[in-house]
Amino acid sequence: MASPNIEIKEHSHGGELPVSKLDVHGSFDVADFPVPNGREEEWRFTPLRRLRGLHQHTEATDGKITVETDAPAEVTVETVGRDDARLGTSFLPTDRVSALAYASFTEATVVTVPKETQASAPVSIKVTGTGQGESYGHILVRAERHSAATVVLEYAGSAVHADNVEFVVEDGAQLTVVSLQDWERDAVQVSHHYTKVGRDARFRSFVVTLGGDLVRLSPKVGYTAPGGDAELYGLYFTGAGQHHEHRSLIDHNVSNTRSRVEYKGALSGEEAHAVWIGDVIIGEGTEGTDSYEHNRNLVLTDGTRVDSVPNLEIFTGEVEGAGHASASGRLDDIHLFYLQSRGIPADEARKLVIRGFFAELINRIEVPELRERIMTEVEEKLALHE
Repeated sequence: MASPNIEIKEHSHGGELPVSKLDVHGSFDVADFPVPNGREEEWRFTPLRRLRGLHQHTEATDGKITVETDAPAEVTVETVGRDDARLGTSFLPTDRVSALAYASFTEATVVTVPKETQASAPVSIKVTGTGQGESYGHILVRAERHSAATVVLEYAGSAVHADNVEFVVEDGAQLTVVSLQDWERDAVQVSHHYTKVGRDARFRSFVVTLGGDLVRLSPKVGYTAPGGDAELYGLYFTGAGQHHEHRSLIDHNVSNTRSRVEYKGALSGEEAHAVWIGDVIIGEGTEGTDSYEHNRNLVLTDGTRVDSVPNLEIFTGEVEGAGHASASGRLDDIHLFYLQSRGIPADEARKLVIRGFFAELINRIEVPELRERIMTEVEEKLALHE
């Protein structure tokens, strides 16, 4: 497990603004990003050979993706061309795959929650892959001023897929997103989530990664005005041979903003590899930032690998709170002993502890049928482990 990093930097106001080592440059031009070779900091944990060309772009874009949506009547869902002026206005791609995805998609899904509207039911977006060539996608979800909605984004099937997902949470709005990576075992996905949080707005994200051969997901959050609140939760169960990588970045670029990041994972089986990178930037001149990130991993068998790296860069002394924690290890013997001392067999005690480990996060999802489904799939992964 890699060590956490904290940097606190002092700068005179007369000089140039500091440049964070955590926030890489952005560009829509693919040529601005060289093909990664694995020695770059942002790619050193990713097995590039298993990306199946997504980072190189071989022009074999014959992968097939279908997008199905289901939304209440008060929410607008559109399928638009890449020339739609609303696309790409809230972000810049931060690596080569993100730039390739933006340059290569043909149609985008746009979801709009009108201002001062509370969605009466969750919005469902299901992305299904049916081909083995490269495929690219783009999704934009905009919660207009003082609106509220929950969006369930589900990935399934077989694919070699890259996409960008924009979440725009305008002033006073509340948006909850559940992203479920439930691919078939041979799928490859590289996805970027770019979120802008407005004044007194609230964004909650739940990332659940269970399927796929390789899944690399990078959520990035920035703020447009004070009072923004972002909570990023994640759950992954990485089985034999799977690579699950999550790389979050919270950029506290304005004052009086809050963030919480909590990811939990379990690993079981030979060559199961989980990566969590948690980056937080507290910008120069900001005040009242309240930030905390936490990653915990349960290592259930030998032969697994987990890399957990929280990073925190602070460019101001006016901070309400900032911290991070990371822990990876075996099941707690004290918990197992407690259950066994009350007559519960050892195997059942292990299952109960693992279920409880994940249930804390799953129970925060406010869609009951989705909670039940995720817990059922975790139980299935646990059964394979046992």
